[in-house]
Amino acid sequence: MSKKIKIKTKNAPSAIGPYSQAIKVGNLIITSGQIPFTAEGKLVSDDIKDQTRQSLTNIKKILEEAGLSMDNIVKCTLFLKDMNEMAAINEVYHEFFTEPYPARSAVEVARLPKDVKIEIEAIASTD
Repeated sequence: MSKKIKIKTKNAPSAIGPYSQAIKVGNLIITSGQIPFTAEGKLVSDDIKDQTRQSLTNIKKILEEAGLSMDNIVKCTLFLKDMNEMAAINEVYHEFFTEPYPARSAVEVARLPKDVKIEIEAIASTD
């Protein structure tokens, strides 16, 4: 296995537990789940579009720290409080991604950290 390298930026919320914002291993960068908090640790709003935009912005900032962009993402996993909000989420998703879109999974969950409506994690490739 390749050496794991920690990726950390001040432009996204800091890890609040025993985990990293992201890890690089081989040609992959794997982010931890990003919730809709600003780098200063404040919830962006209660609106699902705002929350989706902030979660994706956090991922973008982490990838930029590693010298990558959203175009490097090959897979996203979305954890949602309410699957009925998928249309609104997709509207914002289009602001960050173009064809060919990354692979994606979406899972409705009972509860998310800090009672947010969405958490997003991503896998990016340096290739």
